[in-house]
Amino acid sequence: MNTITYQGLRKFNLVMGGLHFLQGLLMLVLSLTWSKIIDFKPQIFTNFLTYDETIGALVNESNKVFDLPFGILVSVFLFLSALAHFIIAVPKKTNEIYVKDLEKGINRFRWYEYALSSSLMLVLIAALFGVNDLGALILIFGLNATMNLFGLLMEKMNSGTNKENVDWTSFVYGSIAGIIPWIVIVLYAFGNSDPSEVPGFVYGIVVSYFVFFNLFPINMILQYLKVGKWKNYLYGERAYIVLSLLAKTVLAWFVLFGVMQPS
Repeated sequence: MNTITYQGLRKFNLVMGGLHFLQGLLMLVLSLTWSKIIDFKPQIFTNFLTYDETIGALVNESNKVFDLPFGILVSVFLFLSALAHFIIAVPKKTNEIYVKDLEKGINRFRWYEYALSSSLMLVLIAALFGVNDLGALILIFGLNATMNLFGLLMEKMNSGTNKENVDWTSFVYGSIAGIIPWIVIVLYAFGNSDPSEVPGFVYGIVVSYFVFFNLFPINMILQYLKVGKWKNYLYGERAYIVLSLLAKTVLAWFVLFGVMQPS
């Protein structure tokens, strides 16, 4: 394994940014030309109580707010990742910030990008599985973003510490925040279904996300326990970049082709 350098990571970010961008561009083209994807626009509602004078009681009412441009947003998910890589690698000033942060065991760009891109993807997955309440989608986005910001806090709190003095509080709180949206999504995906009738893509999304969801915190744990090659923070940084590409590629294509779900 070649020695990991800051210059090498800069080039690596450029390559990964290019791969994200090309996939996003392909998905955008499909979203604008493939009728099945164009027509798949989940309706998003607000739900509220109103007084029904005929029965003398409060009843639930729904109001359609907008149609979610599903396919286009899948491409935006990848474009956000590409943009983050380019921000890190291209401008000299932001690359200098990136390097200085890495020297302290921090990458703020990673966590801000994850807070936006992964939260958007989670909203799309939720909408795909039938979560159509605007308030619920906002909460899902917010909780997932909070989970990632706890990741940034974890790095800031433990900058320069040795493995015996790591404070895992942020890691634990972030894990709690991150699992809640998936409890809601699993309830929608499987709560009222015969498992044999659940489309294969549903299992694909849930299983693939579960695997990747656990690989990210495992990478962080290995970094802070300084196991093997993870003694070098840059090794864990490169692992994050690879995991990000793999996870986003698998999830994005699973979710995009999820529009082929049964009517």
